[in-house]
Amino acid sequence: MDPQNIFCPNMQCPARGRTGVGNIGIYSHKERRYICHVCGRTFVETKGTPFYRLKTAKGVFTLVVTLLCYGCPVQAIVAAFGLDERTVRDWLERSGRQSQSVHQHLVQKPRQVGQVQADEIRVKEQGKVVWMAMAIMVRSRLWLGGVISEHRNLALTTALMHRVHACSSALYGAILFCTDGLSLYVTAIRKVFRQAVPSGHRGRPELRAWGNLCIAQSLKQYAQGRVVGVVRRIIQGSAQQIQSVIEQTQGSGNGVINVAFIERLNATFRQRLYSLVRRGRALARQTESLHRGMYLVGTVYNFCTEHKSLRVRGLVGGHKWLNRTPAMAAGITGHCWSVEELMWFRVPVPAWSAPKRRGRQSRATKLLVARWCT
Repeated sequence: MDPQNIFCPNMQCPARGRTGVGNIGIYSHKERRYICHVCGRTFVETKGTPFYRLKTAKGVFTLVVTLLCYGCPVQAIVAAFGLDERTVRDWLERSGRQSQSVHQHLVQKPRQVGQVQADEIRVKEQGKVVWMAMAIMVRSRLWLGGVISEHRNLALTTALMHRVHACSSALYGAILFCTDGLSLYVTAIRKVFRQAVPSGHRGRPELRAWGNLCIAQSLKQYAQGRVVGVVRRIIQGSAQQIQSVIEQTQGSGNGVINVAFIERLNATFRQRLYSLVRRGRALARQTESLHRGMYLVGTVYNFCTEHKSLRVRGLVGGHKWLNRTPAMAAGITGHCWSVEELMWFRVPVPAWSAPKRRGRQSRATKLLVARWCT
């Protein structure tokens, strides 16, 4: 037990979410409980993780989650482990919520994305059809997020672009979007990637599109069910600027406008998420379960899966090749995570702020603000 890496989860505690400040102590080695010396609350080691109040062994939970994120159907897990189907689906919900929290905490931060490719998958649910739209950062193969909707409309593409906007910034150079022929992406990109221009007057400021924004489309031409050609269009930006971004993200000499990277990611999701298998009988029952499974597969892909195209040459006298995950290539982490490490990761709670009340702050409140809000 290491109190230095544990934070207080009590939302009423001024020291919540802070690590390494000496407020956490060991309360019981036998029960594996910690105590916060600021608020006096005790909490178990598994607080804030999917293992909290889990009645089954942690190793079994980790093994089942690993099978789920690699495409094993729920019925097969029920038959192999003797578990109830509702238990397995509850574990899928737990691991999905954990994966989404880790993704929002570590991936959704401003960074240089370079080229982004977006596409959508048609998913069959029981009694209806939904659409799963996702985006990928080409340079590091990082999955930037996904959105599920019952309709393939502007709301779906706009929500996806908001996910991408949370992972990018206009300060890090040009950004190129490559999509298929769906015109809704162009409208959504131009709507989301805008910034306010201060005018010095009262009222809503003018919204102006990013100056280094480029948009390109790759349209496949079919004849008798086969691809016979590809038409590439430049919607926004110059050809030289787009080619420069492509060479920086795909490599010099072999880069063209395409959507091959997001299509390959779609194939990975179809392989690992059992409800996306083509011509299969394992349909998704609820959209919420599909949403949790999407984040579980996507986060495991980012942090726990080594990508062959991302490997780099090792040092002299060391390894010949060093494998990397998309999160390692994006600079988010320095090693390949295991599924158990992903489940044990504690997402910090928001920092404490003094409650707003009428009148002057008391002396005790001022001391707390000076101690924990600086």
